[in-house]
Amino acid sequence: MNAIKTLWKQKTIKIGSLTALVWFFALLDWLWIHMLPDTLLVALFAAVLFGSTAFFHRQYKQRATNKLQFWAAFTICVPVWWHAGIFFCEWLGLEVFRAYFARGGLATFFITGLAWVIWALEKHAQQVEAARRQEFSLDNVLQRTQSEGRDESHKIWNPLDPHAWYYGRKAPRLNQSLNGFVSYSILFGLICMILSQFQGCTQYYDLPAGGGENQAVQQVVKVQKVIRTKFILNPYSAINYNTPELDDVKLELNEVTAHRYTKMGFGEGEGAGFAGGTSDGAVGFVRLEYPGGDWNQDFGIGGDMNMLLKYAELTGQKIAKKTQAYSPAQLKTFDGVRCPPLLYITGQQNISLGNNDVKILQEYINDKHGMIFGDNGGSRHFHNQFISMMQRIVPDVRPVRIPTDDPIHTRPFQITRVPYVAPHGGEEALGWFKDGRWVAYYHPGDIGDAWADGHAGVSQDIWANCYRLGVNIMSYAHIEHAKWRLAQKQSDGEE
Repeated sequence: MNAIKTLWKQKTIKIGSLTALVWFFALLDWLWIHMLPDTLLVALFAAVLFGSTAFFHRQYKQRATNKLQFWAAFTICVPVWWHAGIFFCEWLGLEVFRAYFARGGLATFFITGLAWVIWALEKHAQQVEAARRQEFSLDNVLQRTQSEGRDESHKIWNPLDPHAWYYGRKAPRLNQSLNGFVSYSILFGLICMILSQFQGCTQYYDLPAGGGENQAVQQVVKVQKVIRTKFILNPYSAINYNTPELDDVKLELNEVTAHRYTKMGFGEGEGAGFAGGTSDGAVGFVRLEYPGGDWNQDFGIGGDMNMLLKYAELTGQKIAKKTQAYSPAQLKTFDGVRCPPLLYITGQQNISLGNNDVKILQEYINDKHGMIFGDNGGSRHFHNQFISMMQRIVPDVRPVRIPTDDPIHTRPFQITRVPYVAPHGGEEALGWFKDGRWVAYYHPGDIGDAWADGHAGVSQDIWANCYRLGVNIMSYAHIEHAKWRLAQKQSDGEE
């Protein structure tokens, strides 16, 4: 029997150790190295998920004999399940569930650690009191405690001792637990803040190789003649005569979209794209993940991805396989030149950004030549929040109405009137103009809802124009960024 238990224990240790090793390697490659192909990384995380579940299942069967070992196994498996869940949600494009996994896993990890802290404090307090009872009688302990309370030279400073003077005389064990909770919470928060600032490897956003022009799409009205045969009968005649065919002319006005050019983009190169781009480059759709509001409205498949697919359809440019969301700290990890040209921000609640977050967005606009695309997701409150945020990011620039004849509204598609789902922040687009370009575009009426499946119930004319406006803004940001990249490259070459 003992041999069976030993063998069982050895298998459990082997499974746990191997799973931990594979998990660490997969996590390292996923977050920093990026060397393994996607298929192999998926296989590794699948193996990690299966191995950790098997390890926990073995401990679950033995929970009756060793509860401490069971909870220790659960604690070890929590971060593994947490990261595996985030990875698979990201791989499957379930971005909303990815956000839930990230927050739920962090909360579970916090609660699990807190439970261990309270348990350790209680266990140590029991040991201290047991040792004290063995050394002194109960009466001597009371006298000793009272004398220590009167004499500061005998005060107990050890926080693990429930008789420490700062815990007081009333409910010292409860005060010790509260002290442990507060200390643990502060330490946990500091560690999270430090890790959030850890940038790891630099990320790159490459433009697709190619070239093209940034000109307006020509709209042509074509008259089409439709001829139909019509028979005329005389109801008062006894004989019916076959009459000659008459031309029933009906005018049909068809709008034909025809490019005056062969490809859409910027610069000299083969195919639609951007001069200076790479074969691995692709146009992506990136939004800002921020605390305090519903930043993930219509995120990923069925929302942002619809806009990205429409962009590929109307421009012919290569696009990313999925949309992305980055926090300000993650946005900072991008290269100083090869970074996302456009950052989409939406919601209908608060936009909570710290001073460090604002500095990162200032650097993104001023130093990395990025552009912000704001979209009011459903409230006047968000309108005020976005205006206030932009005032912090570019305090020297005031928002102005973007005219309909501005290039951002005419190329490649002519937008005669700003389309919207609902005028939450008015009916006019606002912009922040700096250093010869629009650094921010604010849409007041939930354009993202028009991109989503179902198009929020608006007419085809509205959601089609919302797609065209989205293409204009994305094209404008990427072309401006491509120009800036070439200028940076030329200046580096001259130096």
